[in-house]
Amino acid sequence: MNKPLSLALLAGGIVLIVFGVNASNSLGSDVSRFFTGSPTDKAMWLLVGGAVAAVAGLVGLMRGSK
Repeated sequence: MNKPLSLALLAGGIVLIVFGVNASNSLGSDVSRFFTGSPTDKAMWLLVGGAVAAVAGLVGLMRGSK
């Protein structure tokens, strides 16, 4: 992976994590958590997708370009 792509993945992952945290603190997520015990699917997908993208970006940056 080249460096710009790794940086874009890292930045995108961080943005998705921030959106996921905001979505998990929303009123809809609170209602879902009250009835089901877990936040909404949207919040979970944003958090998981953000974590995967951020880790992929970090791995790309650690490996460096050849």
